[in-house]
Amino acid sequence: MTTASICTIGDEILIGQILDTNSAFISKALGKAGIKVVQMVSCSDSASDIMNTVKRCLRASDIVITTGGLGPTKDDITKAVLARLSGSKRMKTSRKQLSIIKNILLSRGIEMLDINRAQADVPENCTVIPNSIGTAPVMQFKFGKERFGRNNLLFAMPGVPFETENATADVIAAIQAHYKLSKIFHRTVCTFGIAESTLSKQIEDWENSLPQNLHLAYLPNPVLGVRLRLSIYGIGQKEGLEELDRYTESLKKILGNAVYGQGETNPQTVIGEMLLERGATVSTAESCTGGYLAHLLTEIAGSSRYYWGSVVSYDNSVKMNTLGVSPKTVKKYGVVSSQCVKEMAEGVRRVIGTTYSIATSGIAGPGGGSPDKPVGTLWMAVSGPNGTVTKTMVSKSTRMINIKRFAASALDLLRRSLLDGTI
Repeated sequence: MTTASICTIGDEILIGQILDTNSAFISKALGKAGIKVVQMVSCSDSASDIMNTVKRCLRASDIVITTGGLGPTKDDITKAVLARLSGSKRMKTSRKQLSIIKNILLSRGIEMLDINRAQADVPENCTVIPNSIGTAPVMQFKFGKERFGRNNLLFAMPGVPFETENATADVIAAIQAHYKLSKIFHRTVCTFGIAESTLSKQIEDWENSLPQNLHLAYLPNPVLGVRLRLSIYGIGQKEGLEELDRYTESLKKILGNAVYGQGETNPQTVIGEMLLERGATVSTAESCTGGYLAHLLTEIAGSSRYYWGSVVSYDNSVKMNTLGVSPKTVKKYGVVSSQCVKEMAEGVRRVIGTTYSIATSGIAGPGGGSPDKPVGTLWMAVSGPNGTVTKTMVSKSTRMINIKRFAASALDLLRRSLLDGTI
């Protein structure tokens, strides 16, 4: 299988001043083309760091793609380093890139300077892929097996994200012209409600039975749950998809209702589809989640067809005066209790007039906990025509992660309750 390394160059990445979005974009494009990314690295603007990092990448993979360090200022030295690496003795001018630079500067009303003109100068032994929307061209270098133990291709791309994204298709085309690529196929199974470690134990025998060219990755997320990504390498499309279908179906049988979907879906999208199928509506009553549950539901375009509204009952007076929670319930059980969220869910469903409702009350932290109700405790409830279901959980994380996990768990309680008809 053809492999690739991605190297981002720039001190601004290493100090956290900017996020490296280029690596993610390039990696996705390479994966779709059938190229396995084996590493992503970042290095400083130092000439020695660039040289040493690129050499390591060339030894580790067939293809190396760098981004950054191709600008017109003195700190942009990638081109000079790669000229030395490739053994170029002189520079040549890319007439096509020079024309693009002139047009870009003219459209912006900027005078052409020598440093702008110099961006069209490239090492003599590189192939130029013109950058149609920027001033720095993409440079392609070839290295024989005698240099780094492989027949390498090296691409130097600009660091500006929209320029990188625009040029990626041309880089992929150049790679396809050089290598015979096999396909990589992915399938993602989305689960919720089972911790990653528990999930791993539950599917241990199934995972151990996977063939050598089929790989499993665990992708945990507080809102999305644990996504299980299956990847299969070095196989034809028909055989690859059939293999993924077979193992996906066997995985679903093991996990049952913990699986809520496949691919890039999320719990709120699935909930919306379930409600639309039933011609049903939902409302929310939130305390500890502070509106985040409503935020998740309204992220989905068209959610107004089934989501009617929310009461953020952060203060106890709102719970009692607006939702109708009994003062006796609050006094006897507290607001973080099964009894309170039950009355909250039934109250908001009654007040707003929806088919179903969801309620949350808990302690997001970092303070406010007690021995019997520690920080991270949540009580949630879902209510519908057939009754009300409550459930508790504890999430030991930061305040924001707790809030996200609380809201997503409440959505999952509604999903499961709809599936088994308990509400």
